[in-house]
Amino acid sequence: MEQTAIEMKGVEKKMRQKLIGPINLKLPKGYVIGLIGENGSGKSTLIHMILKIVFPDRGDIAWFGESYPHEIPQQVRRQIGFVSEKSSVEEDNLTAEEAAEFRAEWYPEWDQAYFEELLGKFKVPRNIKLKKMSKGERRKYEISAALAHRPKLLLLDEPSSGLDPFAWKLMIDELREYMESGEATILLSTHIVEEVKRLADYVVLLHHGKLHGMAEKDGLMDNWKELWISGGMDLAEDLPGIIQVQQEFHGVVRMITTECLQAERILHDSGISVLKTRTLELDEILSLWLKGHLPAGMQSGKGD
Repeated sequence: MEQTAIEMKGVEKKMRQKLIGPINLKLPKGYVIGLIGENGSGKSTLIHMILKIVFPDRGDIAWFGESYPHEIPQQVRRQIGFVSEKSSVEEDNLTAEEAAEFRAEWYPEWDQAYFEELLGKFKVPRNIKLKKMSKGERRKYEISAALAHRPKLLLLDEPSSGLDPFAWKLMIDELREYMESGEATILLSTHIVEEVKRLADYVVLLHHGKLHGMAEKDGLMDNWKELWISGGMDLAEDLPGIIQVQQEFHGVVRMITTECLQAERILHDSGISVLKTRTLELDEILSLWLKGHLPAGMQSGKGD
């Protein structure tokens, strides 16, 4: 059975003065994938290529194991939910109820009861036009509408834009609950590291249009650590994944490793004491990753 929601092979797109790609990427079914990068890194363009709002200049994309050279068939497109970074002007003059009625005509799987439940939880105002809502209210409607047809693939482009902290936490909780069925895949595009830390199973790093790879988030958090050990600088030569080493004071060395579990095992077997460990913050890991220190077992975006 096909286990990939989206597969991109050699995908490239020239945007103004910037080249997005080449992108080689497989999004596994049933997981949340955090697509992280600063503003302008190409995250929205990547999502738009998946939706065929933007067509790549070269390369191939497969949806649920099938390629479609021209248009994505309606029966496939209806399995995809999307929250855009920018609200659709086409719904501006509709209320949440009217916009939902229009969407329900297009999505056979539309669950009106679920939609109403989400509107209630998010406290989306009724009977006012979407263009009259605050940015946060509009965003809460858009998240509710994207979930209401229970998509197999949910594409979220900066979904928390405009949300207050309470609505942000509710969004996180609802997305977690939505994933409990195990049938859905979410691609979450964001520059907010905390969203990835809370939600994602995998992290995809995009920087200046270049894909720096894909790694399992828990593997990053378990393995990228700072260690303080008893001994000299020469100890680092026998340990895996060492990317920084510094003599702190006499007899104590501080080092950062990308393979902490293996390093600790070697130290333990050698009778060397680990005085202290610190798990790196995800933003620290991403910064080191961008500097060329690659996660073990990473799926590279530059080739298979």
